[in-house]
Amino acid sequence: YATTGCSLTLHHTEKPEHEDICEYRPYSCPCPGASCKWQGSLEAVMSHLMHAHKSITTLQGEDIVFLATDINLPGAVDWVMMQSCFGHHFMLVLEKQEKYEGHQQFFAIVLLIGTRKQAENFAYRLELNGNRRRLTWEATPRSIHDGVAAAIMNSDCLVFDTAIAHLFADNGNLGINVTISTCCP
Repeated sequence: YATTGCSLTLHHTEKPEHEDICEYRPYSCPCPGASCKWQGSLEAVMSHLMHAHKSITTLQGEDIVFLATDINLPGAVDWVMMQSCFGHHFMLVLEKQEKYEGHQQFFAIVLLIGTRKQAENFAYRLELNGNRRRLTWEATPRSIHDGVAAAIMNSDCLVFDTAIAHLFADNGNLGINVTISTCCP
C-alpha cells in the first residue's frame, strides 16, 4: 500500500501478515452483509455511507437510544445506525443471526469510522433496560478496518438470545442505550 502512504519495507514472507493490519489498506464499506463492494480511503467512508446508504440514521451526542424495530422478523436481520460525538462518527450494529443451528442470537457492537489507534481512545457502553432488569456491555469500539464479523465470531460484543430480547422489548421494538466516552490515551 505504498501508493496510499505506507512506508514500511518488509521481507516478502512478512508482507501478507502486515497487509491485513496495514492502516493504509483501503477501507471496505462497513455496512453488515456483503452486498456493498465499495472500497476507498478512510476519508471517503462517511461520504460513501451518506450517498449509497441514505437510510442510515445519524444521531448526535454521546448518549443516545438505538431503536431496533420489528425484532421478531424471521431470519437474519441487521439494524445499523450512526452516532456522532467527540468529532468522530461511530457505527452501531445490531445483528440477528443463527450462529448455531436453530438458536437465534442478537449481536450488538459499536465501530469507529477510524483507525484502530483512534478507536483505543474511546469506550462504549450498551445497555438494555426495562421491567426491572438491566443488561450492560462495555468495551473499546472496533475500527471499521476490523469490521463486525470477527467480533461476532468470537462473541466479543453484546450477545443475547431472543428470550432475553423479549424481556426488554416493547411491542417488538428494542431500545438499546448507547454511551460513548473518551478514555485516557
